[in-house]
Amino acid sequence: MKSRLKRRNVLFYILALMVVVSLACDIGGFNPANVPIGQPEDSEQQLFRGINYQRIVRQDPRPMVIHIVTIDLKADGISSLVTPGDPDSSRPLEAQTTSEFLEDHDLQLAINGDAFTPWFDLGPLGYSPQDGERVTPLGFAASRGTTYAEDTDEQPTLYLYQSNKASINALDGRIFNAVSGYQLLIWNGDIAEGLNSSELEPRTAVGLNRAGRQLVIVIIDGRQPGYSEGATLAELAQILKEQKAFSAMNMDGGGSSTLVIQGENGEPVVLNSPIHQGIPGNERPVGNHLGFSAR
Repeated sequence: MKSRLKRRNVLFYILALMVVVSLACDIGGFNPANVPIGQPEDSEQQLFRGINYQRIVRQDPRPMVIHIVTIDLKADGISSLVTPGDPDSSRPLEAQTTSEFLEDHDLQLAINGDAFTPWFDLGPLGYSPQDGERVTPLGFAASRGTTYAEDTDEQPTLYLYQSNKASINALDGRIFNAVSGYQLLIWNGDIAEGLNSSELEPRTAVGLNRAGRQLVIVIIDGRQPGYSEGATLAELAQILKEQKAFSAMNMDGGGSSTLVIQGENGEPVVLNSPIHQGIPGNERPVGNHLGFSAR
């Protein structure tokens, strides 16, 4: 009789634990089915005319999945777009996901842009901005000749001109498209000093060759143990250096890091594994974006 009661008690505790774990998963918005199973293979392909993609998978010094896009800015049909904003509004942008930005403007490729305010993430208690809420980018921003945000904290800026040339942190013509980031990673061919070498995060960065005619985008997935655990700023700079970047800057990262292309059916396809709200594959609504047409 006692052994039967013990078994019943054990079964009760097991069932209770399963209920608690299930509730915790629901409350936290965590869906284990979204966790990438293992790492993908290395791959390389041309996405569109003038736009090439490479996925590099590493296990040392930790699991890391790196997405590299190289854009020939002088290729026929290439044009750029930064999210349009309202210069007359105190919060000039409506937050949206990178996929929504790509689809709204019929682009072939898009990434997340600058950091923004207001922003908070309280896990199961909620986050801001929600889709459609108004936000302000932290750095200088312009879209097709209209400036809608000024630099608030000496952030580096990527300028893309109507001629399809580009420059980082050095204006070399009339303002057309501009998006900012957090800090310089490479300047005049040298890796910047004082970059953090211990903090692991998902990352988004852009770099240019010396002529300003080739743009390299690096996005590194993170916060996903066994799949990709992120990179330090020093590692990010080294990857850009390996891609022949002469200047480069770090953009908004963490749960914002997203790389999207237009699929064959015209629908957005997310190439990386963003991690908004701790959920692998979940996109975060962000302030502005950088996108490209390849017609």
